[in-house]
Amino acid sequence: MRGTKQAFEIIAVSFSAIRANALRSILTTLGIVIGVGAVITMVALGEGAQRQVQEQIESIGTNVLSIRPMSSRSHGVASATNSRMYYSDAEALKAQSADIMLVAPEVSSRQQVTYTRWNANSEIFGTWPSYFEINRYELDIGRMFNEGEIQGRRRVAVVGASVPESLNTPAEFLVGQTIQVRGIPFEVIGVLMEKGSSNPWQDPDARVYVPATTALYRVFGGREYLNGISAMILNPDGMDAGYAEIDRVLRREHRIRPGENADFQIRSATDLLATFAETNQTFTFLLAGIAGISLLVGGIGIMNIMLVSVTERTREIGVRKALGATRRNIMFQFLVEALALCMLGGLIGVALGWGGAYALSELASWNTAVAPESVVIALAFSAGIGLFFGIWPAQRAASLEPIESLRYE
Repeated sequence: MRGTKQAFEIIAVSFSAIRANALRSILTTLGIVIGVGAVITMVALGEGAQRQVQEQIESIGTNVLSIRPMSSRSHGVASATNSRMYYSDAEALKAQSADIMLVAPEVSSRQQVTYTRWNANSEIFGTWPSYFEINRYELDIGRMFNEGEIQGRRRVAVVGASVPESLNTPAEFLVGQTIQVRGIPFEVIGVLMEKGSSNPWQDPDARVYVPATTALYRVFGGREYLNGISAMILNPDGMDAGYAEIDRVLRREHRIRPGENADFQIRSATDLLATFAETNQTFTFLLAGIAGISLLVGGIGIMNIMLVSVTERTREIGVRKALGATRRNIMFQFLVEALALCMLGGLIGVALGWGGAYALSELASWNTAVAPESVVIALAFSAGIGLFFGIWPAQRAASLEPIESLRYE
């Protein structure tokens, strides 16, 4: 009981010393505040992006496959390759695999879109109507283009939800009107419902969707190759059969012999999510590591101030020892001070990081999600820094001799 009372007294003395130099204490914790705040904000950004991508992939379904040209790598960086996907590949997959999958070619390029005196730089996306079914797009107004318009290379367009706003025209008024894509007139026949995206460079709501043949031969000047092909296996239990069928058809189209490496890659939505998660985790660790340096610098600053405090309070330490305080009591007092400073900075940093994540979400429309484990880790790391950098000043204070301390001026 006496030991507990003594511990509370020491803690009270420690907090009194902190309050006596309130401004210095706050300035001392700035490194910890900035470090913890940066950690919380960066991890919140990564977590928010991860959750949104996962939600989007889950909304599409795990039976959706993405077929892309194989890209070579040099020193970990993707480099150009002669491998390409062609419109004939999509036609072959559609003709020979119609009973097990839906197929849609993808070809895109950014072009200037104009309507009356308004214009926007939008992504022109050529595909088939099956693309909207594969990715679960829904119409808000109008209709999709059809097979006849694909075969006839008709100049019709279905626009994303944000395109009418970028052209300063209500969606219901834009349907039936003619827009210009690279100077080529297109009739707007439909407007999609909002889809949302975590990638500002590939926003489906800002796209202008046109028949793939129209995009290839009218907009892109006779281009025959695609960005890729989307496929959806109709029976989710037949994923392996779908992989095998795509591999068989494309190998024959590309004249690749058995045993040779394919010049294309087939990836599922789950694979894409895993790749994004790995990349996101790498960047999160990198940013958190940079923020951790601020914590380290803050810890050094706290150790420096604690050493100054030991020097300033040498006589006080001598008086306490003369009155019966043990080395353990003195060491405990200074450790509590260092720990309290770090925890104070950690709590302020958590509040700052949480506020920063909320501000980015509200003002910049970035997706953020503060993970509870990141808060716990940041506070635990702050406490660890307080103990680590507080040991030396505490030991120095505890090792002072009472007589020498009382004589100190």
